[in-house]
Amino acid sequence: MVLDKVQSKQYLTSHTIDDAHITDIFSLAVTPHQIVSASGSSNIQIFSTTEPDFPLTQTLEAVHKLGCHHLAASQDGRHFASAGFAGDVKLWRSEDGKWVEQGEIIDGNRAGEIWAIALSAEGQYLAATTVDGRTNVWDNLGGSTKIRQYETKGSFGMAIDLSVDGRYTASGHENGGVYIFNNDTGRLLHSLPGLIKAVRAIAFSPGCKLLAAAGDARVIALYDVGSGEQVANLTGHGAWIFSLSWSDTGEYLLSGAFDGKAKIWSIDRRECVATHTETDKTLWSVKWLPKTGRSEGFATAGANRSISFYREATGG
Repeated sequence: MVLDKVQSKQYLTSHTIDDAHITDIFSLAVTPHQIVSASGSSNIQIFSTTEPDFPLTQTLEAVHKLGCHHLAASQDGRHFASAGFAGDVKLWRSEDGKWVEQGEIIDGNRAGEIWAIALSAEGQYLAATTVDGRTNVWDNLGGSTKIRQYETKGSFGMAIDLSVDGRYTASGHENGGVYIFNNDTGRLLHSLPGLIKAVRAIAFSPGCKLLAAAGDARVIALYDVGSGEQVANLTGHGAWIFSLSWSDTGEYLLSGAFDGKAKIWSIDRRECVATHTETDKTLWSVKWLPKTGRSEGFATAGANRSISFYREATGG
């Protein structure tokens, strides 16, 4: 690929958890000290990220009887949510180093009524998409009351994110639609152009200035949140893109695709600076890990049922 000529960062595989689940791993969520994984099986696994062998610290058993397709964690690491294929959504909180069930989102609980999910930075608000294009927001501390319902053009909501400052909700849809809503006013802020095919991943930058969106077009579109202008296209993936994750500083964007390739993009240079292929099977989820010292790392998971961890090479 042409972009390989400008790649300048090197990441080494530091550890792989083989057979972390018995089926495809569909989602990862990261807290300051742990990584949470979910799959087509009913269990959710929690691993420590503070030890080099990433040991299993807790298994939440029989959580979603038909399996779990999305996880979302709060930035403070005290809450996460899980969404199952039966339409069930469970809320979790950390107590004395262990995760306990906090409650559920009850809203019809039909399969597809809640698909992609996102949590606010402190875990109070949960946003979710539906198969018919609606985007809903609940107050988890207010009895899981629905406080917002945004309408789009009726296309399956495949991806969602909440900005770290809590001001915006963004959703990506099967028809290529990308929408940004203002949570303060409850109104549509931008309907964004540029992606004609299904949008499977969407993510606000840590500074809430940029929105990244990607999917079947094999391109990552970057939008200015304030103006709604498309400011860049990141090209280089040869397959559908399923997952996006921003580094803590917003300098780099991580992406994972259907062909097993993970790419790291420099936002300043608008270029791919590293490509990794641990497997030729689909990467359903990729996540940056909490930074340790000067070293950055990330994790990938997907159809090979394993979780792979990478760390930046010394001097890279």
